[in-house]
Amino acid sequence: MCLVHLRATLDNWDPELVHTFAAEWEVILVDLAGVGGFTGTTPNTIEGTAYNAFAFLDAIKLDCYDLLGLSIGGFIAQEMALFHAWQVRRLVLAGTAPLYTAGAIRDTAFRDAPTAEGLLTLFFEKSASSQAKGVDFLKRLDMRTAERDTSSTLAVRDAQLIAISAWGVRDETRLQRLASIQQSVLVANGDNDEMVPTENTYLLAEHLPNAKLSIYPDAGHGFLFQYPVEFGTEVNAFLGS
Repeated sequence: MCLVHLRATLDNWDPELVHTFAAEWEVILVDLAGVGGFTGTTPNTIEGTAYNAFAFLDAIKLDCYDLLGLSIGGFIAQEMALFHAWQVRRLVLAGTAPLYTAGAIRDTAFRDAPTAEGLLTLFFEKSASSQAKGVDFLKRLDMRTAERDTSSTLAVRDAQLIAISAWGVRDETRLQRLASIQQSVLVANGDNDEMVPTENTYLLAEHLPNAKLSIYPDAGHGFLFQYPVEFGTEVNAFLGS
């Protein structure tokens, strides 16, 4: 199951990345309560959102699964691996951080209406090569024109920002909880993530007992959208190993 970033819906996943996953695995993309076209209220805690995800998985009667979490989705994935360790087989943490250090929420993320320019700023490096890959990504996002998901509301944004802020409260003792995640974990990021700084990825790799670290060059928070086939292939190999 794939858990997406701040304010995102099903249509924020890169089709090329999802197709790469789907070549080898059954893929579940989900909006949780209040997000996109789903009814309900978005929880304003990471823990609450994790239990919301469990309710969805219970409803579809899935009791063993792999998790991929991007950004805030990675926070949720960590909680799920801790709370329901017997159900989570393997874990992929992309552009995310451990409890106590959520990173920097840049002003662009606060805007009432997300824009293409904002996605390029938040997710891609300033280099010409990375920005060009970002433009390609935006074109792929626009490929599906029928039955697109509903955009997230400002209430979703605000609830998720509260959850992120609480997750990032400084307390280094919280890093110790990562030792309880015994699953194999792929920890990945771009080499210069300014949204959730790459140093957090190294922290995860250092404190998770069974972590594999993967850093992509000339890339930022959206490294997996800059390298969709490469990252998708790496994830497929990791899950199958």
